Amino acid sequence: MSDNAATSTSYLALGDSYTIGEGVPQSGTWPFQLAAALRAQGIVLDDPQVIATTGWTTDELAAAIDAEAPQGPYALVSLLIGVNNQYRGRPLAEYRQQFEQLLQRAIALAGEDPRRVLVLSTPDWGFTPYALQNGRDAAQVAREIDDFNAAAHACCGDYGVAFVDITPTSRDRGDTPEMLADDGLHPSAAMYQRWMEAALPVAVELLQAAPAA
Repeated sequence: MSDNAATSTSYLALGDSYTIGEGVPQSGTWPFQLAAALRAQGIVLDDPQVIATTGWTTDELAAAIDAEAPQGPYALVSLLIGVNNQYRGRPLAEYRQQFEQLLQRAIALAGEDPRRVLVLSTPDWGFTPYALQNGRDAAQVAREIDDFNAAAHACCGDYGVAFVDITPTSRDRGDTPEMLADDGLHPSAAMYQRWMEAALPVAVELLQAAPAA
């Protein structure tokens, strides 16, 4: 990593509705909560630059990165993507391939240092009020989410990228009003805080790591 990358305080958050925080204030999203928590621990990090939109699949996120052309290197790059691939019934093999391509791009944007990349697992939405009202099979959604997460986790292992499994947290009280936005589908700031708390120690370790040669 270059000296410029090693001293960077910039943070790029890539994803979909779970990153942009559909239905909650910007300050309540998990990337903004994470940046604030890191600063509270004495780690200098800017609020995130966010490339995320509700509904995006892996290929749509890739196209958005092409369009926005973010300029690294970033001190930290986070990636959370996959729920809309699962929601639309897109193939697991396609997700695996496109996720790997996104992970490669995230690493490149982190100055080619995989230790500056943080991946969060896809949460489980299948038991939310929205899912139940729309007749979705919660058990099927859970199985598919687990399969997508297993693929992402394995890919992260291949590249030496940190993977934070927040899916069990999403299932714990994730159907209760205080953990949901008004739409009965997306998380509330309180749920995002729980995700942030899971990611925080990992992010601290990443940002305190020595820069790559």
